[in-house]
Amino acid sequence: MTRSPVSFSDLRTAAYCPRKCYYQQRLPAEEREPPPEVDAIRALEPRYESLLSAPPGDLEDEPIAVPSVRYRDRLAATRDRLAESGQWDRLRDPRDRDVFATGRHCRGIVHKVLSDPLEPVLVSSGEPPENGVWESQSVQAVAAAKAIAWEHETSVERAWLEYPAHGVIRSVDMTTRRKATYRSALRAVRELDGPPPRTTNRSKCESCEFAAECGVKTRTLRSLLGL
Repeated sequence: MTRSPVSFSDLRTAAYCPRKCYYQQRLPAEEREPPPEVDAIRALEPRYESLLSAPPGDLEDEPIAVPSVRYRDRLAATRDRLAESGQWDRLRDPRDRDVFATGRHCRGIVHKVLSDPLEPVLVSSGEPPENGVWESQSVQAVAAAKAIAWEHETSVERAWLEYPAHGVIRSVDMTTRRKATYRSALRAVRELDGPPPRTTNRSKCESCEFAAECGVKTRTLRSLLGL
């Protein structure tokens, strides 16, 4: 039996917490759409050049996540680093934008597709980690690379993550470890016939919208002290 491809968003969520993915899948389709502020942040990406040349005061009304002067300095440093390696122009002038890619096992929106070589770009509305990318986003990047590779019948060895609210762009190599993590997330999604065990990393529960439904209880200082 042929299985339907798994969505990028389900893979990303399952890599973070399979139980959260289970509850998310049960939501109506309209409730799974990203909030408007996500589109506003992603809309910064095509405007990097104008943001770099704008006076700091003009950036105050933009959906950036750091002070305007720091943002412009960080974005300028990103541009200079990528220009030196010959990547900036490729990232600014992609082959395609907002492509719905369907691979053998996964499918979803690829925000940009670069050529020579073929590489997908995902634009994140969130904050980057201090180094590299979040594991859940790494899984999504591998999924995007695999979907693009399947459609074009060629290998894809790298993807990109852009964080436009922070002026940060990072590359994601298709390493053996990342591919293994992707396969683990794919299995987790396909095995969701009921709520999986709760995560042992309770820090993930603090901002989760399903915490109450999941039944996670926050331990108070009093209980931790055994009082």
